[in-house]
This record gives sequence, C-alpha cells and structure tokens, in this order.
Amino acid sequence: MDLKSKLDEIVFGTDTPAGKLFDIGLLIVIAISVMIVMLESVAEINQQYGPILRMSELIITTIFTAEYILRLFITLKPLAYVRSFFGLVDLLALLPQYLGLIFGIDHGLLIIRVLRLLRVFRVLKFTRYTKEGHILLEAMKASKQKISVFLFTVVILVLIIGSVMYLIEGENNGFTSIPKSIYWAIVTLTTVGYGDITPQTHLGKLISSFVMILGYGIIAVPTGIVSFEMSAQAGKKNNILECTHCFCEIYRDNATFCYNCGQKLNSH
Repeated sequence: MDLKSKLDEIVFGTDTPAGKLFDIGLLIVIAISVMIVMLESVAEINQQYGPILRMSELIITTIFTAEYILRLFITLKPLAYVRSFFGLVDLLALLPQYLGLIFGIDHGLLIIRVLRLLRVFRVLKFTRYTKEGHILLEAMKASKQKISVFLFTVVILVLIIGSVMYLIEGENNGFTSIPKSIYWAIVTLTTVGYGDITPQTHLGKLISSFVMILGYGIIAVPTGIVSFEMSAQAGKKNNILECTHCFCEIYRDNATFCYNCGQKLNSH
C-alpha cells in the first residue's frame, strides 16, 4: 500500500482503528478550539490568559491547516473538495487567523473583530462525523415543497389576522398600522408573546386567544412533516453510499467501487 492510499484510509476511513483514532483526535481538537473562542470572549479571562489562548489558537490553526492540505493531497478531485460544503467550512475556520496575522493586531483590529466571528464555523466541522445529519438534510429536501405550502398558508393567515386586528383595535390601542398589526399576529401565532402590543377590546382579546391556541397546532405541522420524511430517509440509509473522493452518492446495494470515479468506497 502506497503512502497516499494509507493516508486515505486514515483520513477518510471510518471503519479502521487508525481512521477512528484520527476522527476522535480531530473532534477533541475542534472541541478545544470552540472552547478557546468562547473563553476569549470573556474579558476577564482574555485579560489574564490572553497570550496563552492566542498561542493555543495558533497551534490549533496549524493543525487544521495541515488537515486541510492533507485532504487536498488525498482526494481525487481537490477542486470538488474546495467547493464542497465541508471544504468551505474548513477554509472559513482557517481564514481569520491568517488574515489577522497579515493585517496585524494594531492596524486591523476592527477587521479582526469581525473575522474572529468566522471561527464559529469550526463547530460545523462536527457535522462531518454525524451520519444522522445526512438523514436530516435529505428529509428537509424531501419536505421542502410541503413546508413551503405550509409557510405560504401561514403568511396569508397572519396577513388576514393582522388586518382584522387593525380594524378592531385601531391606533388608540397600539395597532397603529397594518404592518405593525401583522407583526403582532406573527408574535402571537408563534406563541412568543413579547407583550409590547396587546389588544384592549373584548373582541380583540377573544381573537388573540384563538390565535394563541392556533399557534400550538401550527407548530406541530412542520414537525410532523419532517418526522415523516426522516422515517422514510432512515429506511433508505443502508442503500446510500457516498464517495469521499468525488463526493457523489451511489444508490446501489453492496457497491464496492464508485461508479463515477472508480475509487473504493468506505463501508458504512
């Protein structure tokens, strides 16, 4: 086995001891990185341990850089990896540190404050190791039409409720315009209830009670749609294989090699 094949087995393989060890180690580094980002946002901790945190951040960035270069070296189509979701996440996790070094701490402070927020993308690197995330993603795709129709119905509903409440309550009770009344309808229907606008008339309170009760029923609709699709996708899970080299999905049982690029597939 050549070096590239061995590295492929470690980096992309999940069913080998070396692959599992690599994944666990990377997960630990990601968790430490996220913790450092959170600690740096606390003024007292940053003031006392700032140099240590920044040095730790630099070390972690070096590790992620090595991982990014390694994946580019191993994968059959580097550009496909760069343009993929995880490739973009990996790149965004690296950019703030290097751009901060280029611009400098003193002269580019305002830019760095914004770029530091990009480091939260390291959290998304966890999804690389969450197989169930694929089921959720496919369930959302499969149910997008149903959810779109549902959201369109909700939009029409709040337009009607907001307009009715504007006519019933009027400007004297805080419903100074139809858009503001629609805002109240959205807040009430979603059971958030900020309380900044409240109906004063008996009819308005009656309608408000109806809208709040209706909100609980509406919340359950998209949950049921996605849950059904997740059950359907879970049944297909064993038939889906994903090539780690060309990032295409192979819907074939017992497939050993990718029909698109010919590389050997990792077993799920």
